[in-house]
Amino acid sequence: MQAQIPFDPTLDLEAIDLGRMAYAEALAIQRAEQESLIASRPARRRMKMFLVEHDPVVTISRRPEARAHLLATPARLAARGIAVAETDRGGDITYHGPGQLVVYPILDLERLGLRIHPYVRVLEEAAILTCAQFGVIARRDKGCTGAWVGGSEGGTGESGGHKIAAIGVRVSRWVSLHGVALNVDPDLTHFDTIVPCGLQDRPVTSLARELQSRVPSMDLVKSAFVRALAHAITQESLQSRQVL
Repeated sequence: MQAQIPFDPTLDLEAIDLGRMAYAEALAIQRAEQESLIASRPARRRMKMFLVEHDPVVTISRRPEARAHLLATPARLAARGIAVAETDRGGDITYHGPGQLVVYPILDLERLGLRIHPYVRVLEEAAILTCAQFGVIARRDKGCTGAWVGGSEGGTGESGGHKIAAIGVRVSRWVSLHGVALNVDPDLTHFDTIVPCGLQDRPVTSLARELQSRVPSMDLVKSAFVRALAHAITQESLQSRQVL
């Protein structure tokens, strides 16, 4: 059952909660929506973002070195109930699973006046704003995409902080696919099966680890992320149009 989340209609964007779903099933939904949005571009139909928690899965991009960052054997992965899937998003390797909010905005970047780098900033800003709403201070890193907790901007290893949100996108005819994964309360030991995002000595964290007993519910985080993404899109779109 898909549950709709109330959303500002002036942005021509609605949020759809897919619940928990296998990675391949959610990817098929994304691709169908992307194709539909491209085909109906003259009609300017409403755009969508999908919110989902995935069954445990390691996703590996097409980068030649990405598969080398899978540390666990097939037997170890099977014992922990973790599947492996290839993906056409950008980035390297990552883990998705219950307790992690994954958001897939299918956006017409041309309509919004956004290019790829500003769009990535939008996703980063949405993650940072969401964390802030629950008292976790996250930031960007000059050398790596995503949202980070602790450390210093541009640092490496422990000085670079812990990654709380990962980003990987693909754009076809200026309509986006894939998106951002925010760690709310996943099993962080599952990240031990990979080198997250291909970054050595850059550990991951979650809202639960940072907040301990004060961790918010997934529903609260979903609502917060929807509002944060709407704000980030609006602000970056306005800024990009002013530059043009």
